[in-house]
Amino acid sequence: MYWLGIDVGTGGSRALLIDSAGQVRHAATAPHREMTMERPLWAEQHPDDWWAASQLAIRTVLKEAKVTAAEVKGVGLSGQMHGSVLLDVSGHVIRPALIWCDQRSQSQVDAINAKVGRKKILTYTANPVLTGFTLPKLLWVRDQEPKHYERVKHLLLPKDYLRYKLTGEFATEVSDASGTALFDVVKRTWSGEMASAVGIDAGILPKVYESAEVTGKISKEAAKATGLKAGTPVVGGGGDQAASAVGNGIVSAGLVSCTIGTSGVVFAHADTPNFDPAGRVHTFCHAVPGKWHVMGVTQGAGLSLQWFRNQMAPGLSYDDLMKEAATATAGCQGLFWLPYLMGERTPHLDALARGGWVGLTAGHRRADLVRSVVEGVSYSLKDCLGILHDLGVDPTSVRLSGGGAKNIFWRQLLANIFGTRTTILASQEGSAYGAALLAAVGTGAYASVPEACAATIREVEVLEPKAHESRAYQRGYEVYKTLYPTLKPLFGQMSHL
Repeated sequence: MYWLGIDVGTGGSRALLIDSAGQVRHAATAPHREMTMERPLWAEQHPDDWWAASQLAIRTVLKEAKVTAAEVKGVGLSGQMHGSVLLDVSGHVIRPALIWCDQRSQSQVDAINAKVGRKKILTYTANPVLTGFTLPKLLWVRDQEPKHYERVKHLLLPKDYLRYKLTGEFATEVSDASGTALFDVVKRTWSGEMASAVGIDAGILPKVYESAEVTGKISKEAAKATGLKAGTPVVGGGGDQAASAVGNGIVSAGLVSCTIGTSGVVFAHADTPNFDPAGRVHTFCHAVPGKWHVMGVTQGAGLSLQWFRNQMAPGLSYDDLMKEAATATAGCQGLFWLPYLMGERTPHLDALARGGWVGLTAGHRRADLVRSVVEGVSYSLKDCLGILHDLGVDPTSVRLSGGGAKNIFWRQLLANIFGTRTTILASQEGSAYGAALLAAVGTGAYASVPEACAATIREVEVLEPKAHESRAYQRGYEVYKTLYPTLKPLFGQMSHL
């Protein structure tokens, strides 16, 4: 028996099969077209690209693993959060989705805060409204594209569009719904109060499930498109970070993970919905029923390195860049990178924040530039970890996953900057793996999500911080923390140039 996890990422869709022991049998990824950025801080993708890539990834993994459709007992879904998938009465996509890193909706955020009030928003949803969330994107369409808005019959999140294409159901689950600014995170249901306060018809919202609940079954049409068997159960799954946390075993108190993909996330399990009054980190429902999580987000984590490679070193691989970075000294002789390429969430909540180097001299080499990028992203993740510490989370180690965790140089650098040990798991698959585990739980292979994680997840590497470099990075971090507040008054002026 096998279970399939599908992750709709920013760069591509990944399909992964696990067996009854939780071992990865095979995985395949199909790329998406690059996100469209018509203006600075805008970011869109077309949902049908996700569906096309997912079909290819599913067919590829079944073929290459030599697994029949009948052997797949369940499907779990994961994907990039916060995107606005707008469908008409016939279920057709109305316009490209504004995705997680789109920052165009600051005026809508300001209008929501003025109309509803920040305290009421926290009462309704346990989080402040941010430009990255789904609601302000929807209101931007209402304000700027009223003809499109008039056609909206259904609002879905990225992975839930894939669910619709697979099952015909309009459904989501609690972890992904938590990032819409329309969801009551404490009560684990849609907030009618919030929808009413901003004039949104709650009828466009999908039915919401817990993450391991069955939400539908593969349709005959989807079976033909993907090679899966009609009638195969599809469970709720999770937003990419909650699913990744399941894949990393972050399902009990005291455990923390750091995932570096296009964005970067520091994630902690919570038994109660504790939230930061300043809203610097997010408090969302976990993919574990009756549990929550707290996470800090760096918008431009892996994106910073991707941008550097594309613009400064297009002929080099990421491994090449890491080898070059390792030749530079820690701290890069006073060179700092601010990773605010798409604004920033934690800890600044500033859609207008801009990235760049500070401290550049004629003596710096490309090795210093790329190392400073890695260090700047890591400092930003340390910001996230520090706020979790303020909320009472005090981990003895941090589990690493995502693209950044695949490189030993970056893994050790994170241990040095965090000042705590970092660990690596046997499986580095993260979101797709967590989605597959949720499918196994939802179809009865395990009694609970924690049981599934205990049976399948193990640490295989531990890296301790190196004292000398940790001390150097602590001094560097004190400088890094001063750069954003020093430059903040200029970011608004830059946005109008």
